[in-house]
Amino acid sequence: MEHGELDLAALAQTIKTWGRELGFGALGITDCALDDSEAELLAWLGKGYHGEMDYMAKHGVKRARPQELMPGTVRVISVRMDYLPPQAQDSWAVMHDPELAFISRYALGRDYHKVMRHRLQQLASRIETRIGAFSYRVFTDSAPVMEVALAAKAGLGWRGKHTLLLDRDAGSWFFLGEIYTDLPLPIDTPVTAHCGSCQACMDICPTQAIVAAGIVDARRCISYLTIELHGSIPVELRPLMGNRIYGCDDCQLVCPWNRFAKISTAADFSVRNGLDAPALVDLFTWTEAEFNSRLEGSAIRRIGHECWLRNIAVALGNAPASNAVMQALQQHAAHPSALVREHVQWALLQHHTALPHAD
Repeated sequence: MEHGELDLAALAQTIKTWGRELGFGALGITDCALDDSEAELLAWLGKGYHGEMDYMAKHGVKRARPQELMPGTVRVISVRMDYLPPQAQDSWAVMHDPELAFISRYALGRDYHKVMRHRLQQLASRIETRIGAFSYRVFTDSAPVMEVALAAKAGLGWRGKHTLLLDRDAGSWFFLGEIYTDLPLPIDTPVTAHCGSCQACMDICPTQAIVAAGIVDARRCISYLTIELHGSIPVELRPLMGNRIYGCDDCQLVCPWNRFAKISTAADFSVRNGLDAPALVDLFTWTEAEFNSRLEGSAIRRIGHECWLRNIAVALGNAPASNAVMQALQQHAAHPSALVREHVQWALLQHHTALPHAD
């Protein structure tokens, strides 16, 4: 069947119905025009705010030009999926207990890349079953795609001052995914922004990484420092990280719109391995084999055991001095990795300063 023979408006409505059936919180459709976003991206890259994320600069404007990533693309189907896990320990309570480790809530369950990609493929397959073969490609944070900009154009929300997508009925605790396609579907209308004068996210950021409304200097962002950065964490930022060992949710936790966030109904996002409130000293004992085994199927695993220990060492340096903390750090003081040793020595120094008698 040729695209011109399709009732595209009816198909768009059917796709939205299928999206809800597959567990997506919302689905919108937009075109590929991202001129304003492209200019903002180039300015951000020009200031070096991407840090060591070389792939951001490498892909350049392709990120803002869907047709270059997949020739023939005329529409983007954008979806979101709620991920807040049910029955997870209270985030603030965990962050305010420095003996515990805080892990960003999106990473407590199964790797979202796999979950979202599978659901998006199911949606694309349903479309193909209905209309026959068509050109498409699915994405979930897996290629140079401007997810937030496209979702905003597709009417799924607006870009908040913390740069995440916000919706009045769902807050920001959701993942985004896309289907690039050659189907000339009718497009949806963007919504207006509703942040107003609020800048709670900017004020609470532990490292003041949100340098202006809608602009994050990734080099200061704890999510970048604990996940994307593979080398040494800047010494001046370590005390500001507290017990956050993988990601940081402060800007979302303080956002007023997240009062309306939905708890996820996807079993894949339920808490695994007690990672919603684990003890730092316990996590620090995980061998590389344990790390890989326990975190199989988790997004956390991609940072590797070395960065895992690096991050926990910083958190232990920020924890109250205790025999358990000192013993945990000393056990890794001669670790084969120079990166781990450096951060362990820094942590030990914090406690030597607090406890001059400690060995």
